[in-house]
Amino acid sequence: MKILIQLLFVFTISILYSFQGLNIDKNKQDWIQIFNGDDLEGWKVKINGFPLGEDKFNTFKVKDNSLVVSYENYDHFKDYFGHIFYKNPYSNYRLRLDYRFVGNQCKGGEGWATKNSGVMIHSQSPQSMEINQEFPVSIEVQLLGGIQKPWERPTANLCTPGTHVNINNKLVTTHCMSSSSETFYGEEWVNLEIEVYNDSIIKHYINGKEVFSYTNPIIGGQYNTLKNKKGDRLKEGYISLQSESHPIEFKNIELLILQ
Repeated sequence: MKILIQLLFVFTISILYSFQGLNIDKNKQDWIQIFNGDDLEGWKVKINGFPLGEDKFNTFKVKDNSLVVSYENYDHFKDYFGHIFYKNPYSNYRLRLDYRFVGNQCKGGEGWATKNSGVMIHSQSPQSMEINQEFPVSIEVQLLGGIQKPWERPTANLCTPGTHVNINNKLVTTHCMSSSSETFYGEEWVNLEIEVYNDSIIKHYINGKEVFSYTNPIIGGQYNTLKNKKGDRLKEGYISLQSESHPIEFKNIELLILQ
């Protein structure tokens, strides 16, 4: 019996070491940083009214390891809606980041844009956007901050510039829909995660909790500039962060490629 127990002990230890060698927690190791915290390498800016790559007011910058959306060089916002795109398109992945709204909205910003920004996924390429195009054809994970209690403003909502999705197996053409998240009224950091499976299912998470899901994204509807692709399924696209007139900061921007 003593020998049998010793053999079982050795076998168990061997198995544990084998699991360690296999790196079972592959998610932790396979996450890649797509923002290095030092500069905007790998990212490209497109602002409405300007050619690709021109950021006249230095809207997107890096400060304290965060990608900062700043309006300190703006006299007036007008309609300078902007996006900063990561260099590669993706199809199956998890994207996670931390964000927070800070300061006051830029003068001239729309009322609805107060504490309002977004992460665009399955987006058209920045090269394919027109000079005077406010939003790329994409799926927008809308980020909202609370303005005044008890007015609730959930975050990680869904907006659909130039797109439609299915919810509960039904085509939905409403432009923006609210998630089930709580409201964040201050300048605290909030963790966002987006899980994307090409043209199948997409899920939004806030601080680890699922707050929205939908399926079958297609091209069409309001803000669609890709008229010849109306009805096409969205299987992949670019990721971008938005500037809509309220200062916001992003950090810890990471990607996990899914098979």
